[in-house]
Amino acid sequence: MHDVNRQNTILAILGPTASGKSALAFNIAKEINAEIISADSRQIYRELNIGSAKPSPETLREIKHHFINELSIGDPFTAGDFARQASKRIHSILQSGKNAIIAGGSTLYLEALLYGFADLPPSDTEKRKQLAIELETLGSRHLFERLRKLDPQQAATLDHTKTHRMVRSLEIIELSGLTVSEMQKKHIQPLAGINVITCGLSLPRPLLYERINQRTDQMLASGLLQEAKSLFTKYSPCGDVITTNALQTVGYQELFAYLDGKTDFMRAITLIKQHTRNYAKRQLTFFKNRLNVNWVEAPDNEHELSVLTASCCRMITEN
Repeated sequence: MHDVNRQNTILAILGPTASGKSALAFNIAKEINAEIISADSRQIYRELNIGSAKPSPETLREIKHHFINELSIGDPFTAGDFARQASKRIHSILQSGKNAIIAGGSTLYLEALLYGFADLPPSDTEKRKQLAIELETLGSRHLFERLRKLDPQQAATLDHTKTHRMVRSLEIIELSGLTVSEMQKKHIQPLAGINVITCGLSLPRPLLYERINQRTDQMLASGLLQEAKSLFTKYSPCGDVITTNALQTVGYQELFAYLDGKTDFMRAITLIKQHTRNYAKRQLTFFKNRLNVNWVEAPDNEHELSVLTASCCRMITEN
């Protein structure tokens, strides 16, 4: 382990799902005495394990990870909440003489932490449920038209299929009386004074899709269906499978549809792989259009992982 703390320089590892971010962050953390800030909007929930590709208990014991297993499903937590709390923890880690590594692929978490965020009102459970019911009964196009009339600038950044952001935008308007566009004019910069080096993991699209397919199969072999069944049994009677955003994510929603008798098992697996590929494409588009990223070739074996680990350690020491 090398003492390379620079007090004001940290590394952010990002990339599409299944690109190898967690393994790289873990290896670097061991080398430079670092703690990992997980920028993953699903791994923060205790109940989502296999489907969120959470690090193993052994990994979590060896290196301190923040924002993993810290909330229960249904606990409100926004990108702004993440940025505020992550900023405090990063400053605390650096002040202790250790290093901090940000690792993850949740686009809004990363953008809020790296580039700042608007001080939006916290989510309201009842208002969110009401809007979720409207989404279910009236459809996404109806809600999108409402947003387009109330906040055309925000509506122009998404479409009717981006239901989470659409519902959140409407919720903010109803809670505050202000649009997201109005509130975003006042930006908070959580990492002011800290030099952040971004390292984006890039790999050929066919290889990325192959990794996604293989990881889906591994998750199923590890008990993803049983995990989904447990969640479905617990939350479905209350209607929370529909209204809770943490459960409306790839890998779970397709299996919930199977458990609800709306599709067959093989079709659900096909959709998990397809939707994960779609998600990876959206991540890449976001990173390339919205973030300033230093792209490197994702490691494909232990040797390449070791070489990239050493290269990232040098990046920190030289800045």
